[in-house]
Amino acid sequence: MELRHDPLRWQPYPPSPEPWPGATPGGAGPGIPGWLEERLFDQRIVMIRGPLTSAAASGIAAALLTLEAAGPEPVHLHVASGGGELNAAHAVIDVIDAMHAPVHAVVTSEAGGAILAVLAAAERRSAYRHARFKLAEPRAAGVTGTADEVAAAAGQHLRELEEVILRLVDATGQTRSRVEDDLSAGRSLTADEAKDYGLIDEVIAGKAR
Repeated sequence: MELRHDPLRWQPYPPSPEPWPGATPGGAGPGIPGWLEERLFDQRIVMIRGPLTSAAASGIAAALLTLEAAGPEPVHLHVASGGGELNAAHAVIDVIDAMHAPVHAVVTSEAGGAILAVLAAAERRSAYRHARFKLAEPRAAGVTGTADEVAAAAGQHLRELEEVILRLVDATGQTRSRVEDDLSAGRSLTADEAKDYGLIDEVIAGKAR
């Protein structure tokens, strides 16, 4: 996979938009009423919904740490996000890595980009049968400043991207070259294909009709 590291050609992504009005502080995303978020939290469910920003990652991390302190039972991370900022994903991953309570991730609709690294950090990973996966290079947060500052940010992004690649290699059992090629190509997978690839352990099937 070609890593674009030339500082003079570094083109940072624009800052992510602010959360929609009504977005919940725990990272559940827009349109989730407070009473429902509380009910989900009581069931030890935390949601990643929509693009993962630094602000959303802070809320998700706080929710995970609160549930960790409440008891050793598994925490269920429901994922419906096509991507987000790489540093935000690492903030959530660091918390998952430090938790004693197991984290079970369920992809309810989609997972892609940096979210795949969060998924790989979970102890158990599953998805509904119509969920979709997108292997794509995670985005960096928008960076402005001097040429040296932009170059330093580019270098940091490459180091964090390296961590994502190694985590996906470890979680899936695929070769590094395969993971790099698929990230570069932006490969899409169905739930069954994601299971075969090693991204998830199980496809949650519906009732037989």
